[in-house]
Amino acid sequence: MITDDKKEEIREAADIVEVVGDYVRLKRTGNNFVGLCPFHDEKTPSFNVTPKLGIYKCFGCDASGDIFSFVMEMEGVGFQEALRTLAERYGISLPEQQTDEHSEVHKEKEGIYHALRFAGLYFFRQLKESDEADIARTYLENRGYDGKIIKKFGLGYAPSEGSALLKAAESEGIKTDYLLKADLIKPSKRGDGFYDTFRDRLIFPIFNPSGKVIAFAGRVLGDKKTAKYINSAQTPVYNKSEVLYGVNFAKNEIRKDEEVILVEGYTDVITMMQQGIHNVVASSGTALTPQQVKILKRYGNKILMIYDSDAAGRKAMMRGMNIALAEGMDVDLLELPDNEDPDSFVKKYGKESFLELKKKEAVDFVSFSILQAEKHGEMDSPSDRTHVISRVLESIAEIPDPLGRQVYVQHLHQKTRKYRNSSDRELFDQLGVIIKEKQKKNRRKRSFFQSSPPVPPPGPSVGFEPIDRGSTEQSSPKPKKKPHYEMELLRLMIQYGKEMIQYVGQLCNDQLFEDEELRAFYQDVIQRFQDGEDISVEHYAHREPPYPKLIGGIMLEKYTASERHGEKTGTQFRRDKDPFRSAKSTIKPLRLYFLKRYLANLAEQTKTADPDEKRQLIKKQKRTQSEISHMEKTPADELFPDPDGVSENSGYTPKKFEYKMKNERND
Repeated sequence: MITDDKKEEIREAADIVEVVGDYVRLKRTGNNFVGLCPFHDEKTPSFNVTPKLGIYKCFGCDASGDIFSFVMEMEGVGFQEALRTLAERYGISLPEQQTDEHSEVHKEKEGIYHALRFAGLYFFRQLKESDEADIARTYLENRGYDGKIIKKFGLGYAPSEGSALLKAAESEGIKTDYLLKADLIKPSKRGDGFYDTFRDRLIFPIFNPSGKVIAFAGRVLGDKKTAKYINSAQTPVYNKSEVLYGVNFAKNEIRKDEEVILVEGYTDVITMMQQGIHNVVASSGTALTPQQVKILKRYGNKILMIYDSDAAGRKAMMRGMNIALAEGMDVDLLELPDNEDPDSFVKKYGKESFLELKKKEAVDFVSFSILQAEKHGEMDSPSDRTHVISRVLESIAEIPDPLGRQVYVQHLHQKTRKYRNSSDRELFDQLGVIIKEKQKKNRRKRSFFQSSPPVPPPGPSVGFEPIDRGSTEQSSPKPKKKPHYEMELLRLMIQYGKEMIQYVGQLCNDQLFEDEELRAFYQDVIQRFQDGEDISVEHYAHREPPYPKLIGGIMLEKYTASERHGEKTGTQFRRDKDPFRSAKSTIKPLRLYFLKRYLANLAEQTKTADPDEKRQLIKKQKRTQSEISHMEKTPADELFPDPDGVSENSGYTPKKFEYKMKNERND
């Protein structure tokens, strides 16, 4: 059982900026950090991390929580496994026994991760200790791999016996179901048990960005007539289209260099890293995918693509190039000398020669495309030239930034002037045609998949008296975003504690809240206050869902205009110059919008009421409208009473009117 003390020890030791930084390229802004959200696609950073509070919040998709919930979301594990992952990373010892998880999905993933971790250690030990693995050790020695690099990448050997791993795992109490779901074993076609997926092969473990084993690749040894590589199938923890080999080792170097080198093979990555080139990854034996590029963009904006010089390699390079351009990355390409790949070139000539070649020969995608076309005789005839130029324009059309497209069109114009006797106008015209056709295709695709908007759920039952849910559904549909004033009121209560909660509780009740989750949050705060229990960011950050997500949204908000103005002018900006006056300004819209919802509901009831009921409803409407008008015209500080008996350090001072000359005014 992991105690609360251990949980807090992990929370204090773990650096949320460092952990989030494994997945998001963060940039400091004041006391916070921002980056592109890992939970949804976006071009402008809206993902915020606040180290002081230990929480994150995306203002684009509303994802929020603490360091534990972030690991749970990114790794797809439960709370216990997230704790253990962070404890292992920061050297904190934990008891072996684990509590049951509420989520069966999380529990299953934890079991799969455990099976994969065991398999990785088993294969590694076999490589080191088994006589049968001599062929694998000789192969690695011939490639120049020493013990240090073998250990770093966790290379291993799978015995030839049909169920060696299965027997070893069962002896350690690992369930067959987890081995099966991790694709470590397969059911026998004869229906009499299972056999190991990997047999008599050199094993390459595949890691996620945080260094956890998620899959394996097995290379055949010797001259056997079988597939050179076999790879783990898709599993609940492994989607090959979202995985890059070596990214767990390369991510920090990519950040530092602001560039990633993309190669094809596992050994390309291992050899280059052994030679001191660390910002390198491979696409795990698959064609480059948009998901993989999104992962790379977390760490850097520039990609250098190196593929084999054969026809298949060139085709794969062009396809990957367009995907990277569409994701907004800067793309350079490098072709190695004939009969060389990154592994062989770096092994022969070393790091410095590779870096020198890269500096001289790596070019942007437009230059590379024209050079390749010239090299293969594709610029000799007018029709071929037209085809090549159109193909390059199609690549330029993938670039999301209009200015970037303009620059590359002008670059293409310079590169092809000797083949054309015209200005760049025709290139821009053709680019416009291509972009319009792309937009048309996208519209057709959206139109095909677009469905009618869902009917909003009934609104919450609020009001001075019961409200007809049917009529509320039509007159006041539930908003997509949570009301900011409801979140702000909860922030004040949590941030300023007992006196603020008591003050707000005297002027509000839970029925004033429109959002159901925020209403439940308010009820919980009031109940904990009445019971004398802890009310803090830390408490709610590791409560059951949805509290961790809500606390992130409640405690974080984008910089206000006043704050930005303060930064520019050097004047101090205080979010709550007077917390209780902030509370008054927040309670006003809370009550005002409640009254407007109530008024709309009365209007709906009037439509179907009999004459006597209708007269009563009209009277209520008049009284409610009168109260709304009064609230709209009256300053918040005059609507609500000053707090009684607050402590001197509460920050509250009753408002007094005092005229100041213009040169005496501070704000």
